[in-house]
Amino acid sequence: MAEKIATREAYGRALAEFGAKYPQLVVFDADLAQATKTVYFKEKYPERHFDCGIAEGNMVATAAGMATTGKIPFVSSFAIFLAGRAFEQVRNMIGYPHLNVKLGATHGGITVGEDGATHQSLEDFGAMRMIPGMCVICPADAVAARAAVEAAILHEGPVYLRFGRFATPVLYDAKKYVFTIGKGTVLREGTDCTLVANGVMVEQALLAAEQLAAQGITVRVVDMPTIKPLDEALLLSCAAQTGAVVTAEEHNIIGGLGSAVA
Repeated sequence: MAEKIATREAYGRALAEFGAKYPQLVVFDADLAQATKTVYFKEKYPERHFDCGIAEGNMVATAAGMATTGKIPFVSSFAIFLAGRAFEQVRNMIGYPHLNVKLGATHGGITVGEDGATHQSLEDFGAMRMIPGMCVICPADAVAARAAVEAAILHEGPVYLRFGRFATPVLYDAKKYVFTIGKGTVLREGTDCTLVANGVMVEQALLAAEQLAAQGITVRVVDMPTIKPLDEALLLSCAAQTGAVVTAEEHNIIGGLGSAVA
């Protein structure tokens, strides 16, 4: 039985871990540190953690200003608030001047569950993909989430990272896994079809491939954690070799991974 860890948990622990390695790292939260797990960073580096209250637009604006001083701000809140409520500030204050701000969006997708439809962000990939220069990432497990945080720190420019609420199986070996922005990973080989997924849907894609194998259908499973920039070379190779591509994501079919792949 694979260990289960929520990607938001891995996000919070990664921030706390990398705080020493990257002293320019600062973290902002909107009265949700316990939920987004930035509380771990707050406990270790209270002078570098800023709770802006329930004022996401102001938080993004403040982080943008901090980025102009050479800091690397991580702005954290639920996906629906960062991509929705603060969209104008993200667009105009981070995207337009291409500032080095990272958006750590937790509780993305329908698996937010009982928080309800108002909190189930299914439009965030599309909204963030449309902002020029914005990198968009949705890791499949805790190992990938940790690696994606460091990749975002090292990346010059704005990054949107989406993390999930519930604990999900760890799919990767932490000692072997390497995360590269703009690259996908083939998790299972197949010749009849390619199933491209991200986030929590990667596990579901692997389960679907198992069920299809029992019917004599071999499916190649690709984890595509970076929606933008997209691993076009891998996709074209898979399409040519398997003849069909299907996408699975926790997002509206318009604007997200499916649109990018199409």
